[in-house]
Amino acid sequence: MPIYKVKLKSKQEIAAGTMAFYFEKPEGFAYKAGQFADCTLINPAETDTEGNMRAFSLASAPYEDFLMFATRMRDTAFKRVLKIMALGTELTLDAPYGSFTLHNNASIPAVFLTGGIGVTPVRSIVLQATHDKLPHKIFLFDSNNRPEDAAFLDELTEAQKENTNCTFIGTMTQMETSSRAWHGETGFITQAMLLKSIGNLTLPIYYIAGPRVMVQAMREILNEAGVNDDNIRTEEFSGY
Repeated sequence: MPIYKVKLKSKQEIAAGTMAFYFEKPEGFAYKAGQFADCTLINPAETDTEGNMRAFSLASAPYEDFLMFATRMRDTAFKRVLKIMALGTELTLDAPYGSFTLHNNASIPAVFLTGGIGVTPVRSIVLQATHDKLPHKIFLFDSNNRPEDAAFLDELTEAQKENTNCTFIGTMTQMETSSRAWHGETGFITQAMLLKSIGNLTLPIYYIAGPRVMVQAMREILNEAGVNDDNIRTEEFSGY
């Protein structure tokens, strides 16, 4: 697999403590929505024991003409360098990897259960499915503390207007700390919340992406509902 060098085009804060970084897309670079890349800083000004490489989901959709990664901005050497990186700076891209991709059988619904920054690969999948006019029924349940913390909230809400096969259900767990209005669901994702939108919970294929504790909780809910483990795919996002 070839190694690419990609230049930073732009960057922006997309949620509280969360930034998106946009890079040039190498000519001929192809990937599937939901895959990830290993990104390595080149001669960074500082480093620490966690090293100069991180794996990031390709949050951009394959049809888009840029590559985009989004991440929570922890206080590590890698994140500090990334945050102040000058436009035009290059990093090394080793990609694509991963099988957290939409299944082929369009007669089986897809249900995405995401928490926090776990939504990044799902942005790619939902936007690509909309662009390709795929017939898959897609349900996205996205849990955050507050609307301020929810990456791509407006974009994913808009996507369901263009794609009638897509249903977005956002839920907030700490609205008492928010200064924004919210008219969607509140509390953690529950079996009752899933039933309200999906109906028969044993039919879909489930994709769970988020912190380890959230992934485990969602798997337990699904198992209790009779969902076969073969129909559950997971991707854990640690705190880096």
